[in-house]
Amino acid sequence: MKHTLIWSLIIVSNNLLFSQNDDNIKDADHTSYELELIYDQVKIPWSIEFIDENTIIFSEKEGKIFILNDYKTREVTGAPEVYMRGQGGLLDLELHPEFNKNKWLYMSYAAGSKGEGGGHTAIGRGQLIGNKLQNFEVLYKGEGNTTKGQHFGSRLQFDKNGYLFFSIGDRGNRDQNPQDLNRDGGKIYRIHDDGRIPKNNPFVNKKGAKTAIFSYGHRNPQGMFLHPDTGAIWTHEHGPKGGDEINIIEAEKNYGWPKITYGVNYIGTTITKDKALPGLEQPLYYWIPSIAPSGFALNYNEHYPNWKGNLFVGSLKFQYLERLVLDDNLKVSYREKIAPDIGRVRDVKLSPEGYIYMAVEQKGIYKIIPKQ
Repeated sequence: MKHTLIWSLIIVSNNLLFSQNDDNIKDADHTSYELELIYDQVKIPWSIEFIDENTIIFSEKEGKIFILNDYKTREVTGAPEVYMRGQGGLLDLELHPEFNKNKWLYMSYAAGSKGEGGGHTAIGRGQLIGNKLQNFEVLYKGEGNTTKGQHFGSRLQFDKNGYLFFSIGDRGNRDQNPQDLNRDGGKIYRIHDDGRIPKNNPFVNKKGAKTAIFSYGHRNPQGMFLHPDTGAIWTHEHGPKGGDEINIIEAEKNYGWPKITYGVNYIGTTITKDKALPGLEQPLYYWIPSIAPSGFALNYNEHYPNWKGNLFVGSLKFQYLERLVLDDNLKVSYREKIAPDIGRVRDVKLSPEGYIYMAVEQKGIYKIIPKQ
């Protein structure tokens, strides 16, 4: 089903600086753009990807995958069985860089059962032949199943060298998982496209360490993209009450959770008095109050006036798409709400032609159309 809505955008000076604990965010207005509702028969569309400019493939958290073309969908069969609990289910999708040749589709999902002591995040792949997922295989499965329903992560991203990065949240066990290299959870991982561990991963020679780990000290990363110029992996992650973060991921680095944080417990009590400690990475940016970020994209094209180089983040809590402007020192100089009150924005992606799409829970998949 297709609809068009009119929203607006105000362009202001990028010289305005906002402190990182300032909740002052502008509503977009004046310069209009359109939101085209591409498809509205969705529940929780956790991830959207593009097979080509006219064909979207998306996951539903309940465990289904759909191909969307010409405003109609067809279901993909052969998806793995998922462990539905809390935030767990079928999560992110990622196409192999040579998908047109090999048809490999990658996914992250909660795997397990009550009989297995609960579940954990798994990474799998299958070949998408027509509407069927074939030759499915599990490439990585987090160990330490738990019946806790929070913090599965999880996003997937190939880099320019063909490595697959993925995130797993701390699974609700902040006191043990994020800082322990012998345990899964609270990490960013890197593997080959077939699941092998790269020989140059940072912890391959550390006794007892999970050798797929690339960085650690994370809480619940649900945003990830590859920077097209630098080749770096950028992520964002949920903080507790306050302290959602944006990070640029580097090998072997410790991003601090829960030793340092700008947030507090949900009831307002202190997690730690420390916001910085030697050897722990500071975020590029943090949100106070938390926006509950999900989905992450960098706009690197000319379709949208004054939006080139801007970051786009979905807000589950405040139900808008956030635009962040970076200055030359990678400091956030301006924040703006796009499509305020649209709903829980779960994912945001650029199409092959460089148009911005977003998936909104219980609402649909939208295309943002620039208006000159």
